[in-house]
Amino acid sequence: MNCILLPKSDMTLPDAQINDAAQITHINNVLKLQVGDTLKIGQLGGNLGTAVISSMSSDSIKLSGVQLDIAAPPKLDVTVVLALPRPKVLRRLIMDMTVLGVRDIVLINSYRTQKSYWQSPMLARLEAFVLEGLQQGVDTVAPQIQLRKRFKPFVEDELLSLMKPDAIVAHPYSEMSLTQYSQQNAISQASTAKAVLPSVVFIGSEGGWIDYEIELLAAQGCQAVHMGSRILRTEAAVNVLLGHWLLHQ
Repeated sequence: MNCILLPKSDMTLPDAQINDAAQITHINNVLKLQVGDTLKIGQLGGNLGTAVISSMSSDSIKLSGVQLDIAAPPKLDVTVVLALPRPKVLRRLIMDMTVLGVRDIVLINSYRTQKSYWQSPMLARLEAFVLEGLQQGVDTVAPQIQLRKRFKPFVEDELLSLMKPDAIVAHPYSEMSLTQYSQQNAISQASTAKAVLPSVVFIGSEGGWIDYEIELLAAQGCQAVHMGSRILRTEAAVNVLLGHWLLHQ
């Protein structure tokens, strides 16, 4: 945790109180802070700032002198549509996308998504994974997460409203590379003020997308792109792709 995030209900400015066991353990065992030390904090959905530890117990830490005067960092202007991955990697992916500042996340069904994934208890813990990511990335504003269990209706009925103006799908067997796509859009930007980076990115789970899904996306104007000759794991693809948004932010 690079900051401690608290809900508004735990703040009575200029005081606040930490009741979460994991946060208390982190302050005691990792940060090794004591009464009188300054702590970096934030209000969920609000600003970042600092506070001074005024008292500590095994189940509560009280703060004083709370100052929340730093705005949260801007979100990446992108919606990531991610084929629901294996439960064991879902936590890491949600955390990574939160740390990177993704604005909107859609977890969607795909041909290679096993039905059992939708019954995973991990889906009930998304808020906890987001909180971990926010505290790692020093952010306060959570991404909006939606679940879509039907691929075709989402692509045909909802995708166009999200494409402002473009969408891409990561696909290792596509003819166009991400670099070529960016260069093509850069040329287009000079004459039409079109954004270099698309507003929507589709990323498959292990095994990627099947041809039918790629064709369905192409019919809606979604461009397939590859990131080189290597076939990446989902976690690597997420970080490689979204790194482009960080660099252009």
